Amino acid sequence: MNLPSYAMNQTSFSQMYEQWLVGPLFRPWAEMTVEEVLGSGDRFLDIACGTGILARVARERIGDAGHVVGIDISPDMLAVARAVAPSIEWREGNASALPLKDGEQFDVVVCQQGLQFFPDKPAAAAQMRRALAKDGRLAVATWRSDEEIPFFRELRHVAERHLGAISDQRYALGDAAPLETLLRDAGFSDVRSKVLTRKIRFNADTPFLRLNAMALVGMSAAGKALNDQARKDLVEEIVGESVPIQQSYTDGSMLAFELRTNLATAIG
Repeated sequence: MNLPSYAMNQTSFSQMYEQWLVGPLFRPWAEMTVEEVLGSGDRFLDIACGTGILARVARERIGDAGHVVGIDISPDMLAVARAVAPSIEWREGNASALPLKDGEQFDVVVCQQGLQFFPDKPAAAAQMRRALAKDGRLAVATWRSDEEIPFFRELRHVAERHLGAISDQRYALGDAAPLETLLRDAGFSDVRSKVLTRKIRFNADTPFLRLNAMALVGMSAAGKALNDQARKDLVEEIVGESVPIQQSYTDGSMLAFELRTNLATAIG
């Protein structure tokens, strides 16, 4: 789950993201991704790192023997990353023009749930290829379509009653075939993908419905046209109407639902 730019720029969102989403939502996939591609002593680059969970998992695995760098466009997200893991090198930069040092390359390049948001995906894929050493390993994860994720599909339908059709960027690379083509066109070899499914669990006090409604409102044409107060009021209305859906996915005291992602791997 990610949020649109208007929410990402709010000072408090980076802390909310780290507090509420990283542990239950992003860490499990980060661990699976790292297991696919990481070796001992690797130079590791995490693109669109957010608050840095994938880079942190990589650091846990390779320790001081390797070198870990995280790059993100959001200074607020990087501020949290630096506070949580000061030993990792964090850089601010755009995925379409990575802030690399002269001749700098990495043994492993990863991008978890970021590529679908990039305005120029071919340019970003080309930059990933530029950053990857010869015979280095790439891993890119993108959520499957929410048509395969009933919980998110039902929440989107609630929002669409207020906003009209929503093109949810989070699932813009839900089909693995365009993802594979994008990587092959960028010059990667041995491109493969698989679908991973996992049950995700959130504590009942997680403001999940609010965070998701913010994402949906922010990605809709109607939502972008609203002023801040109208947008906040609409988010609250959507949250209220979404409560019965969340209740139907509550397992004891936990919100529990299945989530699916593509994981594409390739060689540089």
